[in-house]
Amino acid sequence: MYRSLLLALPPVSCLLLTGCGDSVPMGADAHAAERMVPSFEVDPLWPRPLPNGWLIGSTIGVSVDSRDHVWIIHRVASLNTETEATAGVTSPAGQCCSAAPPVLEFDPEGNLVGSWGGPGEGYDWPESNHGITVDKFDNVWIGGNGEKDAHLLKFTRNGEFLLQLGAPGKNNGSNDLENFGRVAEVSLDEDAGEAYVADGYLNKRVAVLDMNTGEFKRYWGAYGNRPDDTDLGNYDPAAPPAQQFRNPVHCAAPSNDGLLYVCDRANDRIQVFKRDGTFVEEVRVAPLTLGAGSVWDIAFSNDAEQTWIFLADGLNERIHIIERKTLEVVTAFGSGGRQPGQFFGVHNVALDSKGNLYTTETYEGKRLQKFVYRGLAPVAAADQGTVWPDGD
Repeated sequence: MYRSLLLALPPVSCLLLTGCGDSVPMGADAHAAERMVPSFEVDPLWPRPLPNGWLIGSTIGVSVDSRDHVWIIHRVASLNTETEATAGVTSPAGQCCSAAPPVLEFDPEGNLVGSWGGPGEGYDWPESNHGITVDKFDNVWIGGNGEKDAHLLKFTRNGEFLLQLGAPGKNNGSNDLENFGRVAEVSLDEDAGEAYVADGYLNKRVAVLDMNTGEFKRYWGAYGNRPDDTDLGNYDPAAPPAQQFRNPVHCAAPSNDGLLYVCDRANDRIQVFKRDGTFVEEVRVAPLTLGAGSVWDIAFSNDAEQTWIFLADGLNERIHIIERKTLEVVTAFGSGGRQPGQFFGVHNVALDSKGNLYTTETYEGKRLQKFVYRGLAPVAAADQGTVWPDGD
């Protein structure tokens, strides 16, 4: 089944840039206005300031563990040593600041309670770390999208090395059974003991592994096809749907009812599969978005039915709220900017047990934000803009 949220074409100048307003949800009419959807407001004081004059760089992963601790991973090398992390640099030298370790753990109050990461004995730290996932045993999974990154890593919560799968520089394409191709993210079906790898920035597939042994179990491309690494060229919204994923394959998130939701980022679509790779349906979101695309990362609401999908759209700078059963985009919040509640390259999204939502920002965004869950509320608008506290 194919679903598309195509809207009336915007002016040509908008089409050439990002699609501008084309992500306004379908169905935002009188019927939609009667519906209740999750509502949020930004907490502008979360997290608390980092110690040691630490700064975080481009932040490209977020995960919430069983204790509602929030984990992020960022790129140390993205910090400018002339204008940002100047401490300890010989020319110029400055008192502030220095780069925080790549992996940071925050408690629910926003205090930093753990930090580690980087090169070490027995493993190959990625050239460009990308994505972080904490499993129910509090083990930490990390990918990498550097030019030679063909592997993923697993650590304990304290940063002790457990497992490396694949080897840098050894990628042999999307049908390789030993290495990967610039992994974006790892997601877990813990009941089945399986890890789903969004593989990735070079490969064009979902790969499924045994999460304990790393054994390679199965893989597939778009529509369940055998992956083909042919360069598809730039995305064209008017062209027939591409039969392969475009890079990057940016997420592969299993739901509780046996489905898998894949972020085909530059194709502006979510593809839905059964766990064996059988294609079920797809939806395009903001389908006029060009360049880096609209479908960056997803998280599910934590009710038993996982009623809602929260989709991070890092080019249009918003979080789309999608009804999972129908794949209808009901509303969105967020806007471009640097103030709390706004986004610059919103990259990842995760929820805690209370329904609070956490986002990270890449490029020059370089931050983690918390959006407090305020319960269900009527759909106020197709585009809610910045969800600032109302002051009550």
